[in-house]
Amino acid sequence: MSDTTLRVGSPRHPSPFEDVSGVGDYFALLKPRVMSLVVFTGFTGLFLAPGNLHPVLAAVALLCIAVGAGAAGAINMWYDRDIDAVMKRTRNRPLPAGRVDPGAALGFGVTLGIGAVMIMGLAVNLVAAALLAFTIGFYVFVYTMWLKRRTPQNIVIGGAAGAFPPMIGWAAMSGEVSLAPVLLFAIIFMWTPPHFWSLALCSRDDYEKAGVPMLPVVAGARETKKQILLYAIGLAPLAMAPYALGILGALYGVTAFALGALFVLGAVCVWFDGANGSAKRMFAFSILYLFLLFTAMIADRMIMDGPAPATAATCLVGICV
Repeated sequence: MSDTTLRVGSPRHPSPFEDVSGVGDYFALLKPRVMSLVVFTGFTGLFLAPGNLHPVLAAVALLCIAVGAGAAGAINMWYDRDIDAVMKRTRNRPLPAGRVDPGAALGFGVTLGIGAVMIMGLAVNLVAAALLAFTIGFYVFVYTMWLKRRTPQNIVIGGAAGAFPPMIGWAAMSGEVSLAPVLLFAIIFMWTPPHFWSLALCSRDDYEKAGVPMLPVVAGARETKKQILLYAIGLAPLAMAPYALGILGALYGVTAFALGALFVLGAVCVWFDGANGSAKRMFAFSILYLFLLFTAMIADRMIMDGPAPATAATCLVGICV
């Protein structure tokens, strides 16, 4: 094997005497775009939950959720740096590009994860801390290290990690978990496969080259599109459950119905599209769908509660606005 062959697709690692990483590179390890959605859904759980938490502690809880999610993302990037170097979509990430040392990235992620769980337990409550620790562990050990490279169902099972933040937020406020946060978990759990499979349809060649058994690689585009449609059809009534059970009101019910119809329509377009244009649009819309759905939850609760004394969640809303 020639020297040139060794260099192709291989990440460049900085020497111990070379400092090429910056704050931006370490921030990128946290997967900030993913983190933003995680924090928002976690905030929704905190906002909807009964209880009264000091605004500072509520902010600490959200910070712990954000840092915990970022820690899991950093460890994921450390473990997946070999396949990230192969894929066009990820090869410029800090690790495969050689801007951050793998050991430093691992230490960064582990330190943040342990710190987030400890602070959540000491400052907020042990239930929220336990859920946060379980979520980080599930994403790192179950999804990243076990499922991702072994089964096309990786995102179905592993997607549970991204569905826990509303439960963590709820537990941070109330100290317990009830039916409502479980429903929020279920909605994100059902949303995750069509969201990621839409992306996987567009990146099929990349996943195949990297040896990742995503559904389009293993079962083909047609089966993937069928599964996207089936999950979209299943998500629509599930998203209506908080309204049907009286947890949320009419504003949320109307919004969930309209968004669910659009989500199914997008999946139908993906089914009939011979190319990947509809899949790209479906991926983009799926992010908007989840954001609007959880925004409707917050707005509906504010309307249902009416004029009321300020709580930790409403204080945080005021700060954000």
